[in-house]
Amino acid sequence: MPGREMVAVYPGTFDPITLGHMDIIKRATRIADRLIVAVARNAGKSPLFSTDERVQMVQDELTSIENNGAVLEVRSFDNLLMHFCEDVGAKLIVRGLRAVSDFEYEFQMAGMNTRLNAQIETVFLMASERQQFISSRFVKEIGRLGGDISSFVSPRVGAILNDRFGRAEKA
Repeated sequence: MPGREMVAVYPGTFDPITLGHMDIIKRATRIADRLIVAVARNAGKSPLFSTDERVQMVQDELTSIENNGAVLEVRSFDNLLMHFCEDVGAKLIVRGLRAVSDFEYEFQMAGMNTRLNAQIETVFLMASERQQFISSRFVKEIGRLGGDISSFVSPRVGAILNDRFGRAEKA
């Protein structure tokens, strides 16, 4: 409908935010007028960074993104994703798919979310070829063991990770 703002939510833990996340965010700005990057508190995943640190990292990374005219916001949430979407007026959930293995989980999640609120659609964006195998979990493991993470995260995030792991090396 003309004049109607398309609000989308891109949820995740972002522990840390990777170049793969940034790729999905940039591409999601082509379909949303307002994109809310929703940082899940999710203490159950034992994040390396606090919620506030992750929100700040995402905000810092978004300063350099081409946003295609979309308004970008970063918010944390600790409730049901569908309730968060309802609270912010979102009609779209953006999810990234890296490989076939992601699909089954994401398909089940989308089905459950539709049962909770059929007015909110889930859209899947395939990871770009260069980003398909990046995951925050692998980035943290490589970084923790002293490996080169420079092709997975921005220099800023790489420096934060190296600092967290007690290294002053380059990202």
